[in-house]
Amino acid sequence: MSTWYEKAVFYHMYPLGMTGAPKENPLSEDTASCRFDELNLWVPHMKKLSCNALYIGPLFESSSHGYDTRDYKLVDRRLGTNADFAHFVQLCHESDIRVVVDGVFNHTGREFFAFRDIQQNRWDSPYTSWYKGVSFDWQSPLGDSFGYEAWQNHFELPCLNLQNPQVRQYLFDVIRFWIDEFDIDGIRLDCANVLDFQFMKELRLQTGSMKEDFWLMGEVIHGDYSRWVNEEMLHSVTNYELHKSLYSGLNDHNFFEIAHNVRRLEAIGTRLYTFVDNHDENRIASKLKKKEHLPLAYLLLFTLPGIPSIYYGGEWEIEGMRTNYSDVELRPQIAMADSQKLHSKLTDFITILAHIHASQPEFAGGRYQELLLTNRQYAFARHAKSSVILTAANNDDQPAPLTISVPVAAASAINLMDDSIIPIKDGKLSITLSGNEGVVLKIREDQ
Repeated sequence: MSTWYEKAVFYHMYPLGMTGAPKENPLSEDTASCRFDELNLWVPHMKKLSCNALYIGPLFESSSHGYDTRDYKLVDRRLGTNADFAHFVQLCHESDIRVVVDGVFNHTGREFFAFRDIQQNRWDSPYTSWYKGVSFDWQSPLGDSFGYEAWQNHFELPCLNLQNPQVRQYLFDVIRFWIDEFDIDGIRLDCANVLDFQFMKELRLQTGSMKEDFWLMGEVIHGDYSRWVNEEMLHSVTNYELHKSLYSGLNDHNFFEIAHNVRRLEAIGTRLYTFVDNHDENRIASKLKKKEHLPLAYLLLFTLPGIPSIYYGGEWEIEGMRTNYSDVELRPQIAMADSQKLHSKLTDFITILAHIHASQPEFAGGRYQELLLTNRQYAFARHAKSSVILTAANNDDQPAPLTISVPVAAASAINLMDDSIIPIKDGKLSITLSGNEGVVLKIREDQ
């Protein structure tokens, strides 16, 4: 029996940006904002897009960008109250949308209680061992009377010591709090590539007993993903390799790059979290040299192995590039009231693809099989127990006639994009794709 996340189509929200929250969160502020009133309006939109899961974050109370945590048991006051978020999750669940939040466990902000205690009490603080590399032999660049290890030398982000049992237990208690208080369905682990492996193993055991089918997904950019994705640690990690090959392969008219990446990750590819852009990456609409390739990027995202995700605004072809100083353009404010005027043909195309992915068993971990590959044309199959889906794509500006060997005995295929029927003769399917066109075909095996 498959789990909910094997069938998931994710929507990804960066709530501080999309609601236009202030960049700083002053400690003196005693009252919370009510930006969940706006976020609640996105739930029907996600449902209409055929998304059945949400990754939203960061949410913990923080000082600025959301990853400098101030309070792990408080929803960021710039967004609303704990009760506001609990209501938001309830609305999502009523629409059959699972909710996954950011878990920022590698580091805290400088205003987190344990770090403040070290600042105040120095070596007499009971929390000196909560952080990595605390030393009173040198001073931090931010004027502290002690030094410490910081994430990538960003000293506003002191690194937690996850080998400390007290720290691990504190974080496990935090997760239990978020499950009990808000009924969340999973956690995306920020900076999972540098998290302590033993911590992640304990995390898998702990969360497995907290909630059935609780999903653990880690942010990992480089490395052998199977080191993280296995029965002992995480269920999934971010597939940055596929992300890179998708836009690069389309830009260079090089389907070989994409196919090579899929083959390399074939053993765990169906479990990886896939995307074409996110809150840290330039928008796919800005990365692609040809706008005509945008539908192909989403076609491949939804039909290649993986658990696909739409980053908010992507369905409307939103553009955005980071600068040397800011990620603001990647995380723009967008009001749901503007959705009608932002709606495009791509919105409808993504909605169809998301529905196909969520409803067809071939995409719930189905086996991948390459069928045809040239620089500019690509066809592959995804296998379920008694059915097959075939995807074909043409990234050339000119029409491309394709003859594809069908991997099972069948007489016809149904185009899931428009319900047209395509005959299969002598085990081969012939189709002509227009320039920059792709199709998704359902093939049922002869009984």
